[in-house]
Amino acid sequence: MYQIKQYIKFLKRSTNQHGVHSPFVYQLITKCFYDTTNHEEYKALKQYRQDLYNNSNTLNITDFGSGSRVFKSNTRVISKMAKTSGITYKRAKLLLRLVNYLDAKNILELGTSLGLATSALRLGNKQAQITTIEGCPETVKIAQEQFNNYHLDKIDLKNATFENILPQLTSNQYDLVYIDGNHQKEATINYFETLLPTVTNETVFIFDDIHWSEGMTEAWESIKNHPKVTVSIDTFFWGIVFFRTEQAKEHFTIRV
Repeated sequence: MYQIKQYIKFLKRSTNQHGVHSPFVYQLITKCFYDTTNHEEYKALKQYRQDLYNNSNTLNITDFGSGSRVFKSNTRVISKMAKTSGITYKRAKLLLRLVNYLDAKNILELGTSLGLATSALRLGNKQAQITTIEGCPETVKIAQEQFNNYHLDKIDLKNATFENILPQLTSNQYDLVYIDGNHQKEATINYFETLLPTVTNETVFIFDDIHWSEGMTEAWESIKNHPKVTVSIDTFFWGIVFFRTEQAKEHFTIRV
């Protein structure tokens, strides 16, 4: 019910490229968000997904986040995980386009799961170096098998909790950070603040499920109003922030 109410609010205040006056955001929307090209990489993206949809094996999940609204047990069928918990095909295609459009070369992902989003990150820029973190050891095994089967290299898959490993990564610099893990307010804000030292002028952070709960919406409001954030884009399912110092601070709500 909370998400339905939030979506109604989103529809009332959202716009498309015609309501955008920032050249940077206008180009991003028209050339990336609304790009209708049938990219060749979509085929591998779809096949990667289909293989997981066909996998009837079960995993014993170790969940370090806010838990699942779909699964009542930690024993889960891989195909059902892929269909209900992973990034949708439409969003995966958008993520691929974002990586390609922004030419992201150094990427960090929090929450590998079965690697559906990771495959989009890799296919978006085959030269990029990707670090992806997943806490559940059983899920890590499946994701690594998938990466190997699809020859998705330059992916450093780390089996660790975010809290334990993020302090070790703060000396790095990332072009794109995709956060799809612990969907709780305090944790999300903490990840953002911990990773601020990794930000450059060109960095983009993408937060998944910003309207998943009241707490996540509050986290999003806190993040987009942070002094270092200059541009924020609310697509309802994602919150996207940029740190471009040449940009006037502005918030956008865009239908994708």
